[in-house]
Amino acid sequence: MSSEWGRIDADGTVYVRTSEGERVVGSWQAGDAEAGLAYYVRHYEDLETEVTLLEQRLASGAGDPGSTRTHAVELHEQLPTASAVGDLDALDKRLTALVEAASERADANAAVRAQARAEAVAAKERLAAEAEQIAEAGTAWKASGDRLRAIVDEWKQIKGVDRKSDDVLWKRFAAARDAFGKRRGQHFATLDAERGAARQGKEKLIERAEELAQSSDWKETAAAMRDLMTEWKAAGRAGRDVEDALWTRFRAAQDSFFARRSATFAERDAEQVDNQRAKEAIIAEAEALDLRDPKAAQATLRALQSRYDGVGHIPRDAMRRTDERMRAAEQRVRDAVDAEWKRGSIESNPFLAELRARLVEAEAKLERAKHSGDAARIAKAEAEVAQRRSLIPD
Repeated sequence: MSSEWGRIDADGTVYVRTSEGERVVGSWQAGDAEAGLAYYVRHYEDLETEVTLLEQRLASGAGDPGSTRTHAVELHEQLPTASAVGDLDALDKRLTALVEAASERADANAAVRAQARAEAVAAKERLAAEAEQIAEAGTAWKASGDRLRAIVDEWKQIKGVDRKSDDVLWKRFAAARDAFGKRRGQHFATLDAERGAARQGKEKLIERAEELAQSSDWKETAAAMRDLMTEWKAAGRAGRDVEDALWTRFRAAQDSFFARRSATFAERDAEQVDNQRAKEAIIAEAEALDLRDPKAAQATLRALQSRYDGVGHIPRDAMRRTDERMRAAEQRVRDAVDAEWKRGSIESNPFLAELRARLVEAEAKLERAKHSGDAARIAKAEAEVAQRRSLIPD
């Protein structure tokens, strides 16, 4: 019994035909030769089916290239001794091609995995470096802490790093996170100490402000209150839970003092306005003095001046204007007194009386010369009158 790929001889020996010739693949004694040959053909078909499945899984990507290659190599090694009847040469070629394809696919996958692993390592390197930067210089404490927690979540999503590299990188990140936590703790410990010192300093400022709040030394105390405000601003902030309360107490002491000062100044300002009105009334009297009797006006002015000087302070912006009006009224009286004195002095002087008599005579000569019509006499008389007038003071 024979076929294209094998035969069974009379003693039941089964042969398969290959490009290298026939070889014995088994013996069939259980029945007719046709059944026996079919039995060994089915063995071949099982091998072919297994190869086909490996080819399909590799082509579809469902099979692991490395596993496929291993299985294909095993099948290829079994072909020279396989108990099967069929086209073993074709199967040998298919397995050879399958091993090559699986190797190429395995190498490609290995390269992809290596690239992915390198990218994963680089990603964790970046996260570790970022954490180290935060640990070294981060001062936005809440945002930095939130970022470190986010890095942990991102870290867990990165796959494909070998354990050794991952351990090294994780130790870097963990060390950076611990360093940041330590630095943050030190910062807040220092901040707490500073806030405690600020609180104590501000409580002392409050005590001083509350003492000064009762003072009536308005100028000195106002300056002291301003100095306290400057110190308050330079003292730094106390804890959030006490800062507002401290400020309320401090501001209340300041407001109390300045409110009392404002009330006092308002009362004083009202009094000064009344004083201004009183002085303006006195000035009006001085301005209205009758100067026909200068001495009487001067006596009255002295009384007005005494009343004027006895009036208290007036608003600063009205001082100059008011004093200038009073000085002008006083000058008006002095001018009248001086004019009266000059007139009295002239009338009681005999030399001046003689000059005036001679001026009268000269004027009489001028009148006579004018009546005569003599131009020379008129000119001479006019010259004499002019000369006499020049000798008499105004």
